[in-house]
Amino acid sequence: MGDGWKHSVVLEATLPAEAGKTCPLCLAGSRSCPPEDCGGPYGYEDFLKAIGDKKHPQHKEMLEWIGGDFDPELFDQEETNAVLAEIDYDLASEDLL
Repeated sequence: MGDGWKHSVVLEATLPAEAGKTCPLCLAGSRSCPPEDCGGPYGYEDFLKAIGDKKHPQHKEMLEWIGGDFDPELFDQEETNAVLAEIDYDLASEDLL
């Protein structure tokens, strides 16, 4: 919604589909996805400063907002692939064109 995010995705290869294999598949990644509605790149930077400094005036508020814990360095490849497996990849869909 206008937060100014830019993401990079690298497509390393395309292979024929194989029975029993999930497509697409995430092979690697880094860092956690920023929380929804954190205010774009600048808001995310402020959020990270607040949760990383126990003396920051918004430290407690931000941790409560995020649910108590947030590790910006965490990347869960298994969870990412589970989400990818749930998507209906209807190539005829106008949303993907």
